[in-house]
Amino acid sequence: MFGSGVLGRLRFSRQIFVLQTVLVVLLIGLVAVLVGWLLRNTLTDEYGERALAIARTVAADPEVVTAVAAKTSGGALQHEVTDLTARTGALFVVVTDDHGIRLAHPEPTQVGAKVSTDASVALAGREVVGAVEEGTLGRSVRSKTPVFGPGGAVVGEVSVGFAVAAPAVETRRLLTLLGVFTLVAMLLGLTASWLLSRRLRRLTHGVEPRELTGMLYEHEAVLHGIGEGVLAVDAQHRISVRNTEAERLLGTPLPVGGPAGELAVSPRVHRALREPPMDNVLAVAGDRIIVLNSRPVRRDDRALGTVLTFRDRTDLDMLTRELDSVRSLTDGLRAQRHEYSNRLHTLSGLLQLGHRTEALDYLQTLTETGAGRPSGIDGAVRDPYLSALLLAKTEQAREKDVELRLTEDSSVPGLVDDPVAVTTVLGNVLDNALRAAQLASRRPAWIEVTLLADRETLHLSVQDSGPGVPPELRASVFDEGVTTKLTPGHGLGLALARHEARGRGGDLWLVDGGTPNGGTPNGGTPNGGTPNGGTPNGGTGNGGTGNGGEAEGSEGGALFVAALPGVLSAPASSPAGGGR
Repeated sequence: MFGSGVLGRLRFSRQIFVLQTVLVVLLIGLVAVLVGWLLRNTLTDEYGERALAIARTVAADPEVVTAVAAKTSGGALQHEVTDLTARTGALFVVVTDDHGIRLAHPEPTQVGAKVSTDASVALAGREVVGAVEEGTLGRSVRSKTPVFGPGGAVVGEVSVGFAVAAPAVETRRLLTLLGVFTLVAMLLGLTASWLLSRRLRRLTHGVEPRELTGMLYEHEAVLHGIGEGVLAVDAQHRISVRNTEAERLLGTPLPVGGPAGELAVSPRVHRALREPPMDNVLAVAGDRIIVLNSRPVRRDDRALGTVLTFRDRTDLDMLTRELDSVRSLTDGLRAQRHEYSNRLHTLSGLLQLGHRTEALDYLQTLTETGAGRPSGIDGAVRDPYLSALLLAKTEQAREKDVELRLTEDSSVPGLVDDPVAVTTVLGNVLDNALRAAQLASRRPAWIEVTLLADRETLHLSVQDSGPGVPPELRASVFDEGVTTKLTPGHGLGLALARHEARGRGGDLWLVDGGTPNGGTPNGGTPNGGTPNGGTPNGGTGNGGTGNGGEAEGSEGGALFVAALPGVLSAPASSPAGGGR
């Protein structure tokens, strides 16, 4: 900007200070010179007017007019001129005749001689004001006026002058006052320049303009060239930096300068901004799952704000859930393979030993009861995705000594149009129930599932034999990070399930938090109110005792109910939604 000279090697704030100092000095110097010139001219004109007034007074004196008309020199005229010169402080008062011959002069030796300056203008009847001329007494500011005789003719002239030193002394006095004012103004200007350069250095944190330019280029390249979302807030928790990827992932506008606390985002995002540092924190943002990392920003022990970076994990998480479902189904099939292998060996042994009647009875028993299925699944659920999920979860439950059963009033004759949404909601709720039932002290442990179709809407309820949801967690059980597990990384399942349900226009409710001591459930709605249609067509939406087993109404754990609109296609052969 300033080249490679001495000024260019200074820091930018010092360059600004030097330039402002030079500018202030030049401006004040120019003003001082201009004011001095104006003062000098003004004082010269003022002394010229003063000299003219004295000259007019002398020229109007009748005695002077008589003496000049008679061309009488010395005497009374000389005495009057000398006295007037002394009283007015003028350098001289000179009276001449109509030929410019002095009739009176402060120095008597000059009387009778011709004036040293031009008197033609005054002798022609015109006045001369403020002329600066060199005379016998030195350089002076003088004015001249004609003397008119009794007939109106010009009979002479009066010249009055003040030494040039007189206005010069006054000018110096005024310039001294101006110099004091100028010095004060210069000091104020330099102080303001120093304060401005200091503030500039503080605002830029000592970073030079060339460094700021490089930082700007790097900022734009990094901010918009990466695949991660970046959101930065300042010390006052206002948004200072964000990129388009951040707005896309969070699904909400991020106005620069706006308060970050008012953003409609996940509580975990707010927490990451308020309480850095955080690493690899999962959060739900719109229809996405993101991984958060936050870091505090400091410079010279001064807190500047927080930077939050996040990346999309939706696809990975979806593949992970699908892989978990496939793995659960594979584990269930593996367990069934071993069970069927044992039963085939038993059947083969009966036949080889000739016990045909016992073999037929054994086959009949296997055909009637099935193996590894929740009771009624073949008739109640037609959809292969839903059936596979129930089968996989049943086998998983059996391995953990938990019985998973489908209530008798369950009926889903249609097919599932959105298996990902259904498996996300039902799978997470079942996982939550399975863990609760497994860790509880109640035996036998069980999970009861009710599935009902109401045209294109799937209603489901899940209740377990666990201890229920602690009262202090019921209001926040669907918040991210809320969990009873001791290990980190949990608390997203129910949040994802509710988010998925609400994303389709439905919802997921905790209808009953359960009774830890085995009392009768209160059937309240501590977390979201009564569902709007959890039991269509007279179905038993709360998972009662449809199969004649234990009375869950007296010993039930948590009861979750969900409504998922638009996930079913109506069956062609029968109306949708009816109970069995």
